[in-house]
Amino acid sequence: MRVAAIDIGTNSVLLLIAETKTGGGLAPLVERATITRLGEGVDRTRELAEAARARTLACLADYAAELARFAPERVAVVGTSAMRDARGGSEFAGEAERLLGVRPLVVSGEREAELTFRGALSGLGLSGPVAVFDVGGGSTEIVTGSAAPPRIDGAKSLDIGSVRLFERHVRSDPPSPAELDAVRRGVDSVLRSQPPLPADATLVGVAGTVTTLAAIAGAVAPYDASRIHGARLELETVRDVTERLTRVSLAERTTLPGLEPRRADVIVAGALLVERFLTWSRKPALIVSDRGVRWGLAEELANAS
Repeated sequence: MRVAAIDIGTNSVLLLIAETKTGGGLAPLVERATITRLGEGVDRTRELAEAARARTLACLADYAAELARFAPERVAVVGTSAMRDARGGSEFAGEAERLLGVRPLVVSGEREAELTFRGALSGLGLSGPVAVFDVGGGSTEIVTGSAAPPRIDGAKSLDIGSVRLFERHVRSDPPSPAELDAVRRGVDSVLRSQPPLPADATLVGVAGTVTTLAAIAGAVAPYDASRIHGARLELETVRDVTERLTRVSLAERTTLPGLEPRRADVIVAGALLVERFLTWSRKPALIVSDRGVRWGLAEELANAS
């Protein structure tokens, strides 16, 4: 069986078309990630900007061509933080449905966390207690539970993400020390109210900010998911990469090996978020996952009766 899952996020839109394997699991046929910044300005205006809508719909038209080419039997589309928070989400979902033939379902933060957990652990071979965190553009999900068999014990969605923090606090290029401190304080103020992670849990980081930090650290260019998925990223490495990012201009960041140029503006805020999260978690390192919501959704489609 072929299945397809599309994740319309605040910063990027991700597509997975996969085929079920004999003996279980999924084999990817197509994986696409396109930065469209649907959530541009949403934190301030609570509306989807017309230019952001147009960029995202153009991406979905491109993905619709892939769906037509591979003809999956089951397709699901979800929208996350930007579509949750902004007015105009229903109208946008209707336009997306006309392109894709499937209406995007706007999922709650808790539902997003569940899909992230299931998808992030795919292919990592972990066992025992785990804590998965997903740094998105508009929100960050934290999910605790067990890896094998997958079991969720708790899930939380926090209103901090790379785009949201960038738009709230960063005006200078490169960011000023005061702006960097404001980002750190914004993250710390939210994390301070959260219960501590289980001491014995393996920390798994998922989504574009984390995979980008791993790619920069290893100079993985062009991006190669097989070199990133399952990699170990030390706290000290995160601090070193974050320091490098904060010192250079936007133009200089766009040339860094491993950094997608369209992510170069928000990566500083995202990197600070990851650094503060790791520090708060009291974990020396995290395991990087290149998978997330789209993989969790695809596995649900494949296993549905």
